[in-house]
Amino acid sequence: MKRLLIGILMVGLVACESEKKPDTNAILDSLSQAQAQAGPSLSEDEINGILQQIPSPLEISFLLKAVGSEYDGDLLNDPDNHREYNTAFKQAMNLGLYGTDLGYINIFEQNQEAIYYLQAIKNLADDLSIGKFFDFSTIRRLATSSSNLDSLLLVTTRNFNDINSYLQNQKRSKLSILFLSAGWLEALHITSAVLDKNPENQELKEKIGEQQIVLDLIIVVLEKYKNDPDPSYGKLYSQMSQLKAAFDKIEIERIDREPTMIEIDGIPVLQDNSETIIKISDQNIAEINGITNTIRNNIIN
Repeated sequence: MKRLLIGILMVGLVACESEKKPDTNAILDSLSQAQAQAGPSLSEDEINGILQQIPSPLEISFLLKAVGSEYDGDLLNDPDNHREYNTAFKQAMNLGLYGTDLGYINIFEQNQEAIYYLQAIKNLADDLSIGKFFDFSTIRRLATSSSNLDSLLLVTTRNFNDINSYLQNQKRSKLSILFLSAGWLEALHITSAVLDKNPENQELKEKIGEQQIVLDLIIVVLEKYKNDPDPSYGKLYSQMSQLKAAFDKIEIERIDREPTMIEIDGIPVLQDNSETIIKISDQNIAEINGITNTIRNNIIN
């Protein structure tokens, strides 16, 4: 199963272990299919199929460490803020946001900080009546040791499967898109802040540019709930649509090439030779960063 992103990779709301992480071309294929069936008629199974194509924000945390950036806790949402979130919408959004923060903390091995964020996540999960699905004692032990990432993914995968089934049975599956949107947005916020300190890093620029495709998938799902009785969903859809308009100014060109067969460890594997070229300017990045910060401030305040 391909990895499902909802921001809480490190704590169990969204970590499906995968044999192969979706690349940009795979996400583009999924987007074409999703757009063909977009709208309020999307079924829960179709929504889950779309979300499963979205890569984890943890990938960006690895990249930020690899480019030599230093840990900066000021970029994250203060875990004490969780006490201020008193609606299901705010609780779900910040649960996703804290999940990405925890992934960032874990990659940089800030073990003491991880404990504070785990507690905030536990409290929000309890508020949403899904805390019972978290094996917090095990997750806490694994999350405070970066060497146990694989084991953490296995535990959180089981947690997520239980939570997803529960939310569907309780007619609350729309919470999943909130986890997803906030977790993804937090990863974009952190990446943009690091790029601001490393403005010549082309890899970070292209990583931000790739998020155009991910956001398109998020918008497809958010559209289903834009007329929800809770006006917060409509407001989020509107804000993310503004962000999409900024991302749409980025040029992404896909060059299709015939796949070739290669051998890995004696096993023949079909290799995708297609290429995606991303053209993103400093002006694009500045506009995206401004809108991202506005949306994020609405989430955490």
